Formats: sequence, C-alpha cells, structure tokens
Amino acid sequence: MRFAATILVLRVASSFATVPAVSMTELEQQLQTTRAEAEAAIAACTDLQALTQLKAKYIGRQGAVTAALEKLGTLPKEDKPRVGKLANEVKNALTAALAAKQEELEAKAAGSGPAIDTTLPGRRHNIGHLHPLTQIFERTVAIFRRMGFAVEDGPEVETEWHCFDALNTPADHPARDIQDTLYVDLPPDPKYGRYVMRTHTSPVQVRTMLKHKPPIRIVAPGRVFRRDNPDATHSPTFHQIEGLYVDKNVTVADLKGTVEFFFKQLLSPDTKVRFRPHFFPYTEPSFEIDLSSPHLASRGKEWLEIAGCGMVDPNVFKAVGYPDDEYTGWAFGFGIERIAMVMWSINDIRLFTENDVRFLEQF
Repeated sequence: MRFAATILVLRVASSFATVPAVSMTELEQQLQTTRAEAEAAIAACTDLQALTQLKAKYIGRQGAVTAALEKLGTLPKEDKPRVGKLANEVKNALTAALAAKQEELEAKAAGSGPAIDTTLPGRRHNIGHLHPLTQIFERTVAIFRRMGFAVEDGPEVETEWHCFDALNTPADHPARDIQDTLYVDLPPDPKYGRYVMRTHTSPVQVRTMLKHKPPIRIVAPGRVFRRDNPDATHSPTFHQIEGLYVDKNVTVADLKGTVEFFFKQLLSPDTKVRFRPHFFPYTEPSFEIDLSSPHLASRGKEWLEIAGCGMVDPNVFKAVGYPDDEYTGWAFGFGIERIAMVMWSINDIRLFTENDVRFLEQF
C-alpha cells in the first residue's frame, strides 16, 4: 500500500510538470508598456491642453489602446479572452487616471485666478455706419422737418393716372413712351389704367392731396425707376426727394426762400441759388434750380443745375378735386445721388450700388 501511494504521488507530480506555461503575447506586452508610459505621462502633465492631447493619444479614436483592441481579432481563439480583459483593464485605468488629473488641474486653475489678464485693454469691434445715400436722406428730411414739413410715402408700382394723368402729363408726352418708362405686366386698373414703375415721387403728392385738404406741407423721399442705360451719370434706379406746399396765397417767393434755406443748411452758408425758366407739365411757371457752392470747386464749375421746381399747375388741383382759384402751391424735386455726388465730389453714380467697402467706408 505504501509503495502504491508513492507511485501515485509521483505520477501526479509528473503530470503537473508537463503542463506548458502560458506565455505572454506581444500584444499583452504592448498594452502593459502603453499603460506604464501613459500613467507616467498623465502624472507629469501640468495643463489641460496637454492632458487633452494625451487622452487622444492613448484612448482616443486613433489612440494606442484603441488600436490594440482592434488587433484582438488576429489572436488565437484561446488568447482572446485573456488579452481582451487586459485591454479593457488598461483602458479603464487610463480613463480614471485622466479624469482624476483633469479634476486636479481644473481645481488648480480655479484657485489661481483668471486665465487672462483682465487689466489689458479690450479689442475694439468695427462698427458699421449708414450708407452715404441714407445719410443724405436723413439730413435732407431733418432740415425740412425743422421747416414744418411732414414725410409721406407711396407705392413704387404706380398707375398711369397717378404717375402721369393727374400730373397734367398727356398721353402723347415722351415720358410715357415705353422707351423711357418701365411698364409692369399686370392687368390694368379699371379706373386708373396700366401699372408702371414710378418715374418720380410726384404720385405721392397726388395721393396726399386726394386724402387731405390744404394746408399741405410734405416731402416725399423714395426710389424711382427710368429706362436708362447705366453709366457714370445715369442709372435705371435712383432716389428722389420731392416737396409740396399748398395753401392760400402761396407764392414763388415762398418757394425761393425755402429752397435757398435748404441748400444753405445742407451744403454751406456760402451757397447761392438761382432760378432759370423751364417747362414741366405739372408746374406753371416752372424753373430749373442752379447752385453755386464751394463744393463745386473740385468740378471746375461755378454753377450746376441741381433740381426742378415751379408753381403747381391748376390742372393738377383740378385732378385731385380742389376748388378753382382757391389754393396755390409749389413743388420741387431733386435726386439724392446727385446731391451726394456734389457734396463728396463723386464722379460715378454706380459707386453707390456696387457695395465696394473701400468706397463705402469713406463716409
């Protein structure tokens, strides 16, 4: 019996001695090396930006641990569980180390004050400004408001009656030709005729007189349209401001005094104004307004035609239903672009609509 037991023990020991030892794979060695390297780098890290880079290097989408996990599929079946477990342990350990280091660095940063020097002067932001035409509009309206004028507005798509007939412009007048006026392809109004893109803001005067009885003192700024080819002095769309004053006993002297005051306020106290006889179908008598101003020196001209005006024709009063011979009035109109070109010595009207910042930032 004692001999048999001895034999059994020897056989068991011999069987254990023949079981081969499990060798560490190359991937396991890589994971352990990566873990040691990463933990040392995390411990030595001193700022959050560097910590973020370490996270990407080791456990990010392109990190070393992630790359090791992707290699599991190449291992023998019996090695996969063991190496996979090790890879997850390394990833979890590094994730915890990164989180702890981040918390440590954030606490340190919070305790050391702001990360920027708050005593440094701030950076000034560029602030835009109004378009030069808008500036002229606002200055013009402000001057007329000081003289007691109200501001009226109207549609840009007008009827022939409001744009021409009511303003004593007959059907055979050249302004109504399709070569000069932009007609709109819409069914005509049964009472007021075809639709056009307004060629001036005078229809606003007509609409105001239809709604109100005198005294009327208004200005009507807005965009108008002509069938012009664009060049340095012409544009198919531009801006006008027109004025109207209707009351009893209004005279040319009132017109001249208002116009002179306006241009002296807008341009210079040295500005001179003169009236020349002219013809407009909606005013009688009619005048062209010429200016002489220091602003014209750069153009080499003493006088420059700037606007049209006159006393409202009685036929216009008749069209809006005012009693005969009870009221008189005057009207004027000028282009905003033309005024701006005089004020700032601009030689090309197209600059206002090209939106070149190098041009616009000068005003």
